[in-house]
Amino acid sequence: VLGRAMAARGAYRCIECNREATELYRDYQRGVLRISICKSCQKPVDKYIEYDPVIILINAVLCKAQAYRHILFNTKINIHGKLCVFCLLCEAYLRWLQLQDSSQNTDPDDLIRYAKEWDFYRMFGIASLEQTSFFIGIFITLWWMTPEMLKRKSDFILLLKALLLSTYGKLLLIPAVIWEHDYTPLCLAFIKVFVLISNSQAIRVTLNLNRILPWFAIFFGLILENGVVCLFQKMGWDV
Repeated sequence: VLGRAMAARGAYRCIECNREATELYRDYQRGVLRISICKSCQKPVDKYIEYDPVIILINAVLCKAQAYRHILFNTKINIHGKLCVFCLLCEAYLRWLQLQDSSQNTDPDDLIRYAKEWDFYRMFGIASLEQTSFFIGIFITLWWMTPEMLKRKSDFILLLKALLLSTYGKLLLIPAVIWEHDYTPLCLAFIKVFVLISNSQAIRVTLNLNRILPWFAIFFGLILENGVVCLFQKMGWDV
């Protein structure tokens, strides 16, 4: 029923040319399935429906546009909210750990423990505000540059979902901290770059844009995010 509803809305997309498709495969009964061929590019609409999830994940990590289209348009994945919260928890934990390392107070008093717990919640709130400002900067830039791409509420929701899913790289923060090494700061920098590349690919695939405009939007998103960081620093908060 869900598949028929999606097909009626033309929700499927060819992962090669991004054209709409009415179906991903045709069921001839008795276990006989045939992948649909795109009428535009004459290639399979979605070859990934036959692939193992691990292969799809590897292709997504490699930032292949086809894998992103498969995940965003041809599957019903609703983990973006939970994934966002977990990524923010990872980032908050990293900041909280760095804050504790900079503090030399080892007093076991309950008041100190409560203060440290409050620091973690504060770091979570700051990370959430920074990510929100980053996304707002992206949306404002894209709406200003390409208003025709974001006319409907569903377009905003789909782009937000794509951005949230593309932040999965932040999950690598935890192993980078657990297996601490002299090169940990460099690893954290690479993780940040990887997340930005994933964000760019998500914007490009969702709105079918060239490679330049997504990076332009990300640049303004970073400016707004850094503005929020500077504001917190002026308030005397450790971020």
